[in-house]
Amino acid sequence: MSKTKKLQLQSLAVHAGRDRTAIPHTPPIDLSTTTRIHDLPEAIESITAINQGQVASGNPIYSRLHNDTIAGFENALATLEQAQAAVAFASGMAAITAVLMEANQRGDHIVACRPIYGGTDSLLQSGLLGLDVTWTSPHQVGQAITPRTSLVMIETPANPSLKLIDIAAVRSQIGDLPLSVDSTFATPVLQQPILHGADIVIHSATKFIGGHSDVLAGVVACSEAYAQKLRRIRIATGGNLHPLSGYLLHRGLQTMPLRVHAAQKNATFLAQKLRSHKCISKVYHPSLPSCDPEQLVGKQMVGPGALLAFDCLDGFATAQKVMNRIELITPAVSLGSVDSLLQHPAGLTHINAGAKSRSEAGITDGMLRMSVGIEDQDDLWADLLQALSG
Repeated sequence: MSKTKKLQLQSLAVHAGRDRTAIPHTPPIDLSTTTRIHDLPEAIESITAINQGQVASGNPIYSRLHNDTIAGFENALATLEQAQAAVAFASGMAAITAVLMEANQRGDHIVACRPIYGGTDSLLQSGLLGLDVTWTSPHQVGQAITPRTSLVMIETPANPSLKLIDIAAVRSQIGDLPLSVDSTFATPVLQQPILHGADIVIHSATKFIGGHSDVLAGVVACSEAYAQKLRRIRIATGGNLHPLSGYLLHRGLQTMPLRVHAAQKNATFLAQKLRSHKCISKVYHPSLPSCDPEQLVGKQMVGPGALLAFDCLDGFATAQKVMNRIELITPAVSLGSVDSLLQHPAGLTHINAGAKSRSEAGITDGMLRMSVGIEDQDDLWADLLQALSG
């Protein structure tokens, strides 16, 4: 990377995390589960440092402790998020679980805002981690804090309604408490929460970072001190990312800006089209003034993103019809792939969150969430139109 000029994000996405002194042009995949020990005292010193959460500087010993392929991806993601470090996990939920486990070591109370990903919502309600959770609005976070509070957790744009939360406004309410932001929908291309006051940035890397629906992963961008705590949890719990997944994610970063901007253009186009359809009662996309009342697009986010949602006028019956009739668009959960996906949050991604949670989050039985891909926008609209009109 340039030593004389700060690179733009599109250039960083291509070059970050690469070893410029290495002979191979493409970062290699280290699939070895263990390493040869040439010097026992050195190995003992190395494993002691790694078990304390430090990055391996000597012998990595064992792949559950450290892997160079994964470390390259982590360094690249940290660079894009303007964070000191990043820690990768086997899935987005593994990353969220590690963040919550770390918080529970400092206090057993969490403050969170809905809407939030259904898996996160379900985990917070489950009691599995021994945490007490207060659900509140972004404007009342400060009032929900107690002496036991160890973490404030938000998601913006929120899943599935694309609700935006002012990160800086939440930061101003909570003092020195750690603030965690799930920024999966935005990616570092459109939003860098640390610049607005977040301490912890979570991504389901399965989504836009991987970009092709062929890798499962999570990653947390944060300070080096916090990363050391997460690495210790990862070592203890074994929530490691596979090296091949690390390679695919690092490769995915290189085209992520191009993919995100192309999909965002399509989503903005479709949001406008859907607004005027007689079968649609409401469209959710941050390009619409009604979905961005605080004008955070342009201030906190570079653009409105590639996800949209819409409420079908006749509820579940119409939603079911559309899911059954789409042809080009794939009826499937997940998001962030090059192809467009359509799913029913109430019946799929948020079903385990429960009816009360869904009601509070504004998730209706007629809501459909679309992850817009990079296909031709007219082809996508034609598919939605025939599905809605049939």
